[in-house]
Amino acid sequence: MANPGETVAVTINDQRLTEEAAPLVQLLVDDEVASKLAAQDPTLWGPEAESESAIRLSWTTLHETSRPLLAEIDALRAELRAEGVDRVVLAGMGGSSLAPEVITGTAGVPLVVLDTTDPGQVADALAGDLSRTVLVVSSKSGSTVETDSHRRIFAAAFAAEGIDAASRIVVVTDPGSPMEAASVEAGYRKVFRADPNVGGRYSALTAFGLVPSGLAGADVAALLDDAAEAAKVLSADSPDNPALVLASALGGAHARGAEKIVIADTGSGIAGFGDWAEQLVAESTGKNGTGLLPVVVDKADSPGFADAGEDATTIGVGPDGGAISVSGSLGGQFLLWEYATAVVGRLLGINPFDQPDVEAAKKAARALLDAPQGDDTTKPSLVDGPIEVYASEGWLPEGTDSLAGALTALVEAAPEFGYVSIQAYLDRLDDASAVLLRSELARRGGLQTTFGWGPRFLHSTGQYHKGGHQNGVFLQITGVVENDLEVPERPYTLGVLQRAQALGDGQVLIEHGRPVLRLHFTDRAAGLAHLVNVLTEVSR
Repeated sequence: MANPGETVAVTINDQRLTEEAAPLVQLLVDDEVASKLAAQDPTLWGPEAESESAIRLSWTTLHETSRPLLAEIDALRAELRAEGVDRVVLAGMGGSSLAPEVITGTAGVPLVVLDTTDPGQVADALAGDLSRTVLVVSSKSGSTVETDSHRRIFAAAFAAEGIDAASRIVVVTDPGSPMEAASVEAGYRKVFRADPNVGGRYSALTAFGLVPSGLAGADVAALLDDAAEAAKVLSADSPDNPALVLASALGGAHARGAEKIVIADTGSGIAGFGDWAEQLVAESTGKNGTGLLPVVVDKADSPGFADAGEDATTIGVGPDGGAISVSGSLGGQFLLWEYATAVVGRLLGINPFDQPDVEAAKKAARALLDAPQGDDTTKPSLVDGPIEVYASEGWLPEGTDSLAGALTALVEAAPEFGYVSIQAYLDRLDDASAVLLRSELARRGGLQTTFGWGPRFLHSTGQYHKGGHQNGVFLQITGVVENDLEVPERPYTLGVLQRAQALGDGQVLIEHGRPVLRLHFTDRAAGLAHLVNVLTEVSR
């Protein structure tokens, strides 16, 4: 890992990329883009984006403006520890959970992250020692259905253990939000008010990133110090500015058809950085039929990275590897990627601060929740062992009678240089081996292949799936729920919500004309094992 305070660096290891990037870097320098961005100039992305940009640029100074939070975080942590409360559970989605997960994972301190509606995973979090637990509820508005469900479930669990729930709930939200008023009225332990002029995916250095991480024991002061060092370089109108170099390389590659970026860790010492960068890039750029699709892989020899084709640019997070290598401290890298993503938005001609297609899946899920809950009368296209196969209309060849045949047909339904998106609505802990599906399907199908846990990815790549390049095919995986959890004072269980989210997003993708194949495991362990075996029969 980079030493604290070490500045960030971007190295292009490919001659064609170097030549493509050079004129774009000079254009950005001539237009003083870096210094204007540091000064929070909302005109950088054109008149249509100006109103949104004007209230979304405070992230450029968070290394200074977030410092007053440090004393508050330290004081609350000391209070809680004095009471024997040292287990931190975070309920948050998207930017509210991805950055804290990276920060604490890199620092090596425990944090239980709830960004799921899977009943089993939530039950695992509930099974921990509640007498030692504080719940951090993070949401800009408080209306995020997953986070609200977690809060209700934990509040009831605290009460059942004879614990004053209000004393164990800490809230991070925007000032003036409905959640702020409700939390104050409920008497929750503390309400941290985040900077409202920062969007969720740019919020790593706001209260959303710092509060849960600091309470868990990460050195968040050092994180801000690292970002402050990087800011000196990133705000400079210089051809050596690493953010301008990264943005120009990605913009130049995109112009010739390389709309995917494959991210692998190549010795950074940062835990799970690709998952954070995935949301930032996909949600910021995937709109108006364009954008950059991040493909996060395990390591540099993974399928998709080692054999990347003309449609992809490889990025190594660390000192070595990839067509581009990006290195530096965690705080510095947060700021570097935020600068580069905002700048590449300018190069692509889009507004990097809105997410016009995210709400569609939420609306579809709400409609399913509002519908009467009866038996599911939808018949599977076929059943293969412990897996029910459901295919959207129009792309599955008539007569397909096996799972291997359906998977092969899905891959073949993708256009040349398309991609496959695997979306697993399962337990991220108990069903963790599902991540192996990505590399296996990428190897067999020969296409760039992404993997996301549902509904977590809906707050990340979900925007790109609907708003970006329309060349994806989608493999949804759902599983039987054996022990469901009620959501207090709500007419649905977590299992019902999880199913509605999967079907709702699938419905929106189908409306966009994309092929969707849903595999439902009637036995999760057996279904996953069977699917892994069947993948050996798939080819394109």
